[in-house]
Amino acid sequence: MIGILGHPGLRAPGRVRTHAPGHPAARSGTLRPMDLHFLGGATTVTGSQYLLTTERARLLIDCGMFQGAPNESIRNRIPLAYDPAGLDAMLLTHAHLDHCGLIPHVVKEGFRGPIHATSATIELAGLVLLDSGKLQEEFAKRDARWQLRHPDKAAAEDRRDQDALEAAVELAAHDDALPATGDGAPTGGGAPTGDHVPTTIEPVLRIPAAQAAGDPIHAMIARAGRDPEEALRAQPPHLEVDLEAPLYDERDARASLARFSAVRYGEELEVAPGIHATFVDAGHILGSAIIRLRVIEREGGPERTIVFSGDLGRRDTPILRDPTIMRDADYVLCESTYGGREHEPEAESIRILAETVRLVAEHDGVLLVPSFAIGRTQEVVYALDRLIGAGKIPLLPLYLDSPMASKASDVYRHHPEMYDDETARLLAANESPLDYPNQIVTNDVKDSVAIARAKRPYLIVASNGMLTGGRVVGHLRNLIDDPAAVILFVGYQGVGTMGAHLQAGTKTVRIDGQERAVRCQIRSISGFSAHADESELLDWLRDFTAGKAAGDPGFPRRVFLVHGDPAGQEALEPKVRALGLPTHVPVWHERVELD
Repeated sequence: MIGILGHPGLRAPGRVRTHAPGHPAARSGTLRPMDLHFLGGATTVTGSQYLLTTERARLLIDCGMFQGAPNESIRNRIPLAYDPAGLDAMLLTHAHLDHCGLIPHVVKEGFRGPIHATSATIELAGLVLLDSGKLQEEFAKRDARWQLRHPDKAAAEDRRDQDALEAAVELAAHDDALPATGDGAPTGGGAPTGDHVPTTIEPVLRIPAAQAAGDPIHAMIARAGRDPEEALRAQPPHLEVDLEAPLYDERDARASLARFSAVRYGEELEVAPGIHATFVDAGHILGSAIIRLRVIEREGGPERTIVFSGDLGRRDTPILRDPTIMRDADYVLCESTYGGREHEPEAESIRILAETVRLVAEHDGVLLVPSFAIGRTQEVVYALDRLIGAGKIPLLPLYLDSPMASKASDVYRHHPEMYDDETARLLAANESPLDYPNQIVTNDVKDSVAIARAKRPYLIVASNGMLTGGRVVGHLRNLIDDPAAVILFVGYQGVGTMGAHLQAGTKTVRIDGQERAVRCQIRSISGFSAHADESELLDWLRDFTAGKAAGDPGFPRRVFLVHGDPAGQEALEPKVRALGLPTHVPVWHERVELD
């Protein structure tokens, strides 16, 4: 495969099977060592994708979309670092777009193997991918119309995007393998960077053209080892619409769904020659999984165990079971989203939520809760329903302004077998924990716009969770300078996103090119996060060391910290090493040999 514009830096290594034409071992005459290629989720909390290669198999774990500002989302456009036809299979930890969003693209490029996931993940991924393909088509059409009206601006943006793309291709080409050995000190190059931001197919934060022209990504690469994601972290709170040609459309997304194959928690299956996988509950969203691989690299060779955490959920949260305790592995890939952070106790989160609802009711205001459609929305509705039942908040109208959230809630209802004991008891008592008693679902855009004319007070839960796109942006426009409005954040706000700027106390923002004063109230609750916090991550990793010492069977040779932003990884890594676990923070496109 030739890189974009003939760039030689990226190339697909060909079909990888024993003695197959194009196999690296066949070309060199030597055995290829087992390695992990970190193609996403490395020094960033987006685009999770890991390629495991052995002498006789090639396996992709997650296939996520890079999301957010142009210097993040441009990474979706570089040539694939592998031949999709050479993959034996894909494994999917869960259905969030940053873990599954590139699947239709890879299928379109030639992948013909199975995609293994739990049944709930398959249903949710169907919603996510079809919606993604449809929105990409819609935005591409709008972009084409805009380019006809603004040819000069379109040409300038095309040149800027091409510069960014070539820089990303160049950066990705530096993928020399590093051994996963040593005394536990970090071995990766460069500072960990990045953040978790919403989809590239919705309106996203954009660097103003003048700023981008003066500071393109390729110039940043040359600056003292600074990562190109520095542009995202330095980005001001400007919100404009970014329209790109679709990576895939709704038809491509639908075609990719035929490749999915359901697995059950706890059942081991052979997913590629010499590789057996077991999915266990991660407690993050419905159907989410930790994946354990038993790998025998070659016939008669030693067995290695690799554990992929996916996104780890939290203990004692509503609806879902706790994350599964894991005790043995040779290598662990552990997410680090909340490294350096602790969530509020559940009781405190519920108290703040109830207090905020009462405040809005007393002042005839509006409460806007930006929330991702899958997982977070269901937990917020659950909490509001419980507060109504306990008589702690007034029964205000709740507008659930997210068609996908409504459909996702239906999927949750289809899978009571995945609920925790408390939720199962509610169902047995004919109580529905996912239905607020005064809930109004707005599927039509016109109904969404009409919410602004509704009689106050009322509540809105709308996607997406970081105020970077989706219907929530329309509500933000209406409420940003309204002193009677409250914006309540209930989850992680990626560095550089509009949500992060508001949380940090910015007094002015730019929305659709207009400067607006921030007069609404801003509140935050961390207790609704679907991600384990630092203490919970450390507790999960500590179980790998229980009753063992370094060098014992089942004691990890290395823990790879993935899916985290710079501050989180820098805070978490020394604490993981203090458990006696060697660590490594891989950088984007780094290839690491596993002995």
